[in-house]
Amino acid sequence: MPVPVTPPPLPVTWRPRRGRIVPYGFAVLIVAGAVVMAIFIAEPFKLPDRVAIVLFGCAVAFLLHLLGRVRVEADEEGITIVNAVRTHRYTWPEILDVTLLVGDPWPKIDFSDGRTIGAMGIQGSEKPRARQATAELAALIRERGEARED
Repeated sequence: MPVPVTPPPLPVTWRPRRGRIVPYGFAVLIVAGAVVMAIFIAEPFKLPDRVAIVLFGCAVAFLLHLLGRVRVEADEEGITIVNAVRTHRYTWPEILDVTLLVGDPWPKIDFSDGRTIGAMGIQGSEKPRARQATAELAALIRERGEARED
């Protein structure tokens, strides 16, 4: 039987470690590589071509930023789930449960309207941190959600 986890003090933010280091690290490498390539590319390429190379590198870096910014934030009113493309905001009464099954890439949060949304800010690959974060979020849901367990 798992040990009950006490809810963390609010506000709290859960972010992945590797899920930020890898995309931002690669974004820096890609932009730096694009700048170096634009400077040292062969003569037939003109200024517009060089600018396009750097802009392409920046566009790839922006896509990587979308992956690096993922997080789950909890405050007094509810949670904010920032995934790669969308940001979702829910109040505590709307949230039913959070589950992280073995092998899942991130936990899934169930809502009262029947929706289930993945919380990319808690990465299942960071096993102990993901289990702890999911347990803390579940404790907050039990404490503040509408369907309180006695």
